[in-house]
Amino acid sequence: MATPRILASSGGFMNNGVQGVMRPAGIFKEAMRLTGKDRPRVCFVMTATGDDKNYLTMSYEALNGVADVCHLSLFTQPTAEIEERLCGSDIIWVGGGSVANLLAVWRVHGVDEVMKTAWEKGVILGGVSAGSICWHMGGTTDSFGPELKPITNGLNLLPYGNGVHYDSEAQRRPLLHSLVADGTLPLSYATDDRIAILYEGTEPVRVIADRDDYDLETGPAAYRIELVGGEVVETRYAAGANIN
Repeated sequence: MATPRILASSGGFMNNGVQGVMRPAGIFKEAMRLTGKDRPRVCFVMTATGDDKNYLTMSYEALNGVADVCHLSLFTQPTAEIEERLCGSDIIWVGGGSVANLLAVWRVHGVDEVMKTAWEKGVILGGVSAGSICWHMGGTTDSFGPELKPITNGLNLLPYGNGVHYDSEAQRRPLLHSLVADGTLPLSYATDDRIAILYEGTEPVRVIADRDDYDLETGPAAYRIELVGGEVVETRYAAGANIN
């Protein structure tokens, strides 16, 4: 039986030095490695930006020569049979943008249920920012404006809260702490930029980084945020660390 896996990240691709040209970094390379295939089938889902064509073009170019690439767009109508496209992939990578809009549109088209089916079949689910929060119960989002707000209607494949861009956006950490403190979100996991958490089933197992030269003491990391004895406790996991 295939192991359900999710790579929930604040990274995945990095600029290769040419303006507007991206290449897969350590997080996405790990997703490809986990498929066990030399040339995996990758499906991009960019619902969170309204299927932005420039985002799709950059994503296709990023995987030129290393994967068989397709996408599922939902604007203005689905571009493929949804279950066939998603369940026929080895990796589904969900782009950033508005997680609130993403969840609403997915539910209209039944994508939420198909994502669960694909996950249970062993398709690796992954993504950045909105493409990380969506797999969880909820998290912190700028979907509603410049002031971050909670969102609590995620797919709940992972029964935790989620924080993204934890080191680069000042509102992220304090809001996630307060949401855990008041019970709006349960035990939560967060990632700094260029960091992902690999989940097997519903258990977080390892911290994946986009580069292998980050300082383990001061570099980007992942975090567990939980309520213990009425106090919020944050535990840091360095790049490459095993969790639990």
